[in-house]
Amino acid sequence: MNFEELDKKMRSFEQSLDQVILPELYLAVRLDGRNFTKLTKEICRFEAPFDTRFRDAMIDTTKHLMQCGFRIVYGYTESDEISLLFHPEDHTFGRKTRKINSVLAGEASACMSLKLGTVACFDSRVIPLPNLERVKDYFSWRQEDAHRNSLNAHCYWMLRKKGVSAREATKQLEGQSVSWKNELLFSENINYNNLPSWQKRGIGLYYSAYEKVGYNPLTNQEQPAVRNKLITELELKTGNEYQEWVISLL
Repeated sequence: MNFEELDKKMRSFEQSLDQVILPELYLAVRLDGRNFTKLTKEICRFEAPFDTRFRDAMIDTTKHLMQCGFRIVYGYTESDEISLLFHPEDHTFGRKTRKINSVLAGEASACMSLKLGTVACFDSRVIPLPNLERVKDYFSWRQEDAHRNSLNAHCYWMLRKKGVSAREATKQLEGQSVSWKNELLFSENINYNNLPSWQKRGIGLYYSAYEKVGYNPLTNQEQPAVRNKLITELELKTGNEYQEWVISLL
């Protein structure tokens, strides 16, 4: 068997599990940190429940992903996860899930490892969304997850700092309502509503167009040009206002 025949045969096996996201579907990707509890609490010893150093590393990693070759219009990060919304006309790698997942997971892992000075690993999953309503639902879902995680984290670490064991703190919070948890924090003079918005709602990154005056050597004149810059939003809206804002970026 010559090389060409062998190459063709082996590539058929290599590509046998390839899945392609149809061009009619909207495309989101979510990346999650692997073993980040150990990474943040034991290796890097970040402050609990939130540390601005880890927050900034997640923001920088999201920025990197939005500039690594894909056409991504929105990045959202909360806790140890990142969600990315692709432009409908992005067809990088033919929309093959294998390529999208492997490249983004690799880029995120490399960037975060450099930021933290130790090995950090992300997994990645492609999420096809059939219409704009599901795009709205997806990002509302992740924002609600941020809120729930934030409230639980503040309650859990408040109890831990009072000397409650990890098992007992988890048991006390299990099955409790949102209002009960808010009251628990308030009993220690912590008003959850007054905590930083980014801790409760997550962080959004998007491109904003601006005009920059440049020099055109052909006309020997100054000439305005439109450029895009990445904006980090720490004060995200919620509800319908947030949903409509997200899809306006497409």
